Amino acid sequence: MVIHTVKQGQTVTMIAREYGVPVSRIITDNFITDPGKLTVGEDLIIRFPSVTYTVMGGDTLTGIAEEYGVTVNSLYRNNPFLDGLPTIVPGQIITVVGEEPVYNKTVSFNGYVYPFVDRTVLRRTLPYLTYLSIFTYGIRNDGTLISPSGDDEELIGIAGEYGTVPLLMLTSLTDEGKFSNELVSRILNDKILGDKVIESIIEILEARSYGGIDVDFEYIGSEGKEPYVDFLSRLSEALDGRFLLFVSLAPKIRDDQPGILYEGHDYKAIGEIADRTLLMTYEWGYTFGPPNAVSPKGEVKKVLDYAVTAIPKNKILSGIPNYGYDWPLPYERGITKAKTLTNTEAVELASEKQAEIRYDIEKAAPFYNYFDRPSSFNDAVEHVVWFENARTCDALLRLIPEYDLKGAGVWNVMNYFPALWLTANSLFNIVKSE
Repeated sequence: MVIHTVKQGQTVTMIAREYGVPVSRIITDNFITDPGKLTVGEDLIIRFPSVTYTVMGGDTLTGIAEEYGVTVNSLYRNNPFLDGLPTIVPGQIITVVGEEPVYNKTVSFNGYVYPFVDRTVLRRTLPYLTYLSIFTYGIRNDGTLISPSGDDEELIGIAGEYGTVPLLMLTSLTDEGKFSNELVSRILNDKILGDKVIESIIEILEARSYGGIDVDFEYIGSEGKEPYVDFLSRLSEALDGRFLLFVSLAPKIRDDQPGILYEGHDYKAIGEIADRTLLMTYEWGYTFGPPNAVSPKGEVKKVLDYAVTAIPKNKILSGIPNYGYDWPLPYERGITKAKTLTNTEAVELASEKQAEIRYDIEKAAPFYNYFDRPSSFNDAVEHVVWFENARTCDALLRLIPEYDLKGAGVWNVMNYFPALWLTANSLFNIVKSE
């Protein structure tokens, strides 16, 4: 795999000739919607398959997999244009075996999703996912759980088709649709109420064929540190090895880090209890904050430097963002609000505004500036956009073997990001069951 950064005047045809690959492969791999319009600074992934096969009449994807001794999921990963579906037509060129993975390492991927996800996006993504966290179950005042706003049972069934383990996501969402720190405090400090929550969790895990639970309680505060560990310990005991316990953790860089976001998360104690921990290594750049990369590589490394001293490495999934932000300038704290956009939308916006995408090597993130088209010059508003591209994915994913982690968790997989999954597939062997 090669990551090619588009230069001024380059076309897809020129790039294909440079690497000796078909134009069609570059277009389909990178999901290029307008091949005649590339953006300067845009990243494209160039792949060099080891084995390809031209589909003939009567072929089936299962038959091709059996003939070459590979899995159908691997065919989906090698051919994202199939959208995770077995439909093939004569004349299609299928990548049967890609390049040898860069690392001889098997990793796990978790993806977060809302029940209203586009089913095409979901099926296209599931072949890469070991786990699927469905966002989100909430909690009523009586300890019973609130179902997600959508059909999680359908998602559980679809995940099963790809050998992906569905996880019940639990947060402090209330009946009023808000996240409540006060509710979490009562659950952690009232053993009877906490045990009712645990009982409700077990009932739903069993009834809906979930493979485990992902607990995401945030802003607990120092006074909730020990009660949270106790709650998770009781929950783990109730799961009794039948279901996996994931815990999402704030991105701490030391044990005594101050701040309500960090003080309630005891990395060492939680690491002993949980089967997996998801480090939320994103949101350095966020909606109301100053412009910045969402996951600057240097900041992520600081979190990992600490995490591996407190949590077993084989329990750690490092967070990977799948979105960017667009800030109007100048930034004013408490006033400026950034707009969220997908990585694909960020490139499209750069093309529309004729902005050259630049890359911050230290942060491992692309960015660009543009001006709104004003009615008059004096009305012009400058913007800065930070997002992720193929080089970002490559840099963040290579931290997995550098720190010998279990894998990564992606927030979120509501949109398909070709660069992320092509890079992951080129770097590692992705496990589908553990």
